[in-house]
This record gives sequence, C-alpha cells and structure tokens, in this order.
Amino acid sequence: MKLLKYSQIHKLAIPAVISGIAEPILSITDTLIIGNVEHNSMEALGAVGIVGTFLSMLVWVFGQKRSIISSIVSQAVGAKKIEEIKSLPSQAIFIILLLSLLIIGVTYPFAENLFGFYNASGLVLEYSVDYYKIRVIGIPFTLITIGIFGIFRGLQNTIIPMTIAVVGTLLNIVLDVLFVYGLEGVINPMHINGAAYASVIAQLIMACLAVLLLYKKTKITLQFSLPFNKKIKDFLSMFFDLIIRTLALNIALYFGSSFAAKFGNEFIAAYTIAINLWFLGAFIIDGYSSAGTILAGKLFGEKSYKILVDLAIKLTIIGFLLGLSILGIGMIFYDYIGAVFTQEVVVLKEFYNVLWIVLIMQPLCGIAFIYDGIFKGLGWMKELRNVLLFSTFIVFIPTILLADNFGYKLEGVFFAFTLWMIARGVSLIIKFYKTCVPLAQKM
Repeated sequence: MKLLKYSQIHKLAIPAVISGIAEPILSITDTLIIGNVEHNSMEALGAVGIVGTFLSMLVWVFGQKRSIISSIVSQAVGAKKIEEIKSLPSQAIFIILLLSLLIIGVTYPFAENLFGFYNASGLVLEYSVDYYKIRVIGIPFTLITIGIFGIFRGLQNTIIPMTIAVVGTLLNIVLDVLFVYGLEGVINPMHINGAAYASVIAQLIMACLAVLLLYKKTKITLQFSLPFNKKIKDFLSMFFDLIIRTLALNIALYFGSSFAAKFGNEFIAAYTIAINLWFLGAFIIDGYSSAGTILAGKLFGEKSYKILVDLAIKLTIIGFLLGLSILGIGMIFYDYIGAVFTQEVVVLKEFYNVLWIVLIMQPLCGIAFIYDGIFKGLGWMKELRNVLLFSTFIVFIPTILLADNFGYKLEGVFFAFTLWMIARGVSLIIKFYKTCVPLAQKM
C-alpha cells in the first residue's frame, strides 16, 4: 500500500491556500482602506470589525456545507459511488440558502439593536448599521460559491476554486479603492459604504463564475429535484452538529469583540486589525486543512487507514512549520505591520500590546486547524462540536472573564484565544490517534 507523497498533498493544498486566503484578504482590504480614510477612521474601523465578526459568523455557520459536501463527495469518490450522491449538492445548497435568507430577513430590520448588543454606540453604531445593510446582500452569493467550492474539492479539484477566489479578491481590491476614495469626476467617495458595495459586487461575480464552471467542468448541476437524496439525512445531521460548533466558535469571537468595544474605540480598532491578521494566518493554514478534508475523506472511503494515519502525521508537520513561518515573517516585519493599517497612535499602542500574542499562537493554530480539516473529511462532526463546546465554555469564557477581572484588557482577550486553540488541538489529536491507529494496525 503506497503512502502519500508530500508533493501529492501540496498539489491539492497550495491552490486551496490561495483560495482560502480570499475571504480574510477581503476583510483585510476593507480594514486597510477604511483605516486610512481622512474622516473618522477609528470609528469606521471599529464598525468594520464589529460587522465583520457578525458576518463571519453567518458565513461560517451556513458555509459549513462546503466541508460536509466535500466530505460526502470525497468519500463517494473513494468508494467509487459518485453517481449515488449527484443530486445531493443542489438539495443541500437550496436548504442552506433558504435558512440564510430567513436569518437575514430577521436581522436586517433590527441591525441597530443587533450591533448595540456588541457594545457599539454613537458613530461606531451608525457606521455598523449602514455597512451591514449593504454587506449582508452578498451573503447568499457567498454561500452559493462556498457550496460549489465544496463540490470541486470533493472531486479532488482545488484549481477552480482558487481561480474564482483570486478573481473575486482582485476585483474587490480595485472596487474598494474606487468606491471608498472615489474617482474624480466619475465616482463620488462613499467612505465605509463604498467598501460594502465593493464586497457585494465581488461576491456576485464569484457566484456567477462558480455556477458557470460547475456546469462546464462537471456533471453535477444545481437543479433542485425530488425525492431527497438518501444522504440528505447525513448532511443535515452533520450540518446541525457544525452549526452548534460554529455558534460556540462565534460566541468566543463575540466575547472578544464585545470586550474590546467595551474598553474603548482605540481597543476595538486595534482588535479589528489583530483579529483580521489572525484570520489571515488561519486561512493560509486552512488550505492544508482543506487538503486534509479532501484526502482524509477519500482514504476513509477506501478504508486505507494506514495511509490516513501517515497523512495526519505529514499534515501535522506541515501545519506546525506553516505556523512557525508566519510567526517568523511577523517578527521580521513587526515594527511595520500596524502602520499599514492606521496612523492613529492610540490604536497602534494597543495593537502592539497584542501582536506578539497573535504571532506566537500561529504554530498552535496550525496544528489545531489541520485536525479540524481531517475530522471534517472523516465526517466526525459530533466530535468537532463537542471539542468546541468544551474549549469555548470551559476554557475560553472563564479565561477572558478572569483576565478582565485582573485588568488585562486586550491582552487578556488574546490570552484567552491562545488557551482556546490549545484546548482544541490537544483534544482532536488524542481522539484521532486513539481511534485511527488501532484501525491501521488491523490492516
């Protein structure tokens, strides 16, 4: 039985890395450009951070279908039963779109109350409401794109998602500059609203490209049909497990942004920059996590358990080294990073108080994210759910409350995130090797 080579992992992972960083780059582009506007940049930056946290929650909750579709399709590829699941993706995407539209319909009219719950007030709250009411229009387009990415990844194709993501990201950057700052005599400057419009247009174009390439490159369509595929129950079961998991994840992010906003405008602005850099590191590593999902699902479908364990070891090494590389690059450019995002001295002071923590977290994050991906490929969503519940409610929340009690402010928020990631990684590693090594030894 032939073990996988590193080159086979890189072939799937590198395009997934490029594709995966599209989302944080979209957020960082908004952060970068809004942080340098002439008027009320600190308040606008805070609004982008708060709204970005909530929108990330929506995308992560409903976007979990990508991992589930990828898992089901890749396991079907491994078991040579792809024909049995051809109707599943369109049914899954249809169900998730309906649910997302319901959530958007409920939150849209109550945006002011919603972001007031995040401790936003005054101009930050006003900007948050305006920004959200535009940005949220793009959520259905993003969910269509994410679902189609899951299909392609399940079919062991990461090139097409990468191409779509690169096009969307570049378009968003160009539109961000044009809409936020304006083009004399052609486009009036739109400040924070311009960043929102740029994102929505980029999301629409990406969805159109994804649908077009799905029809051109595969035999899977988005035409909804009945009866439901026999795997739809498995899909819904895994989806609701991942919803609970993602809600637990976003409760941690809510506590982070809420505490930062409570400390003051300079703290939420600094938190916005730091958390977006953390997301960027996470999504770089997520490319290899996605390769883990794709390959683990296929190997599990084939019952190739020895190769599966070897894959996990190789990916662990890669994830740790990637995190170490991000840490190293961050230390080299340490003194220059903050100035790229803002010139506000009070914001930079608080940002540099926590940047070192964000960087030290990266190798730990690398390992935890790798096992997230492997578990998704195996379809072990209940385990992922339970680990996030434990990490958030038993580790993260008590830590952030204790740190706040001792007056650590933003440092305390990122100390809590660090312990949160350690708890996640250790729990998943123990579960994987306890289950899969005995299966490999029986072969």
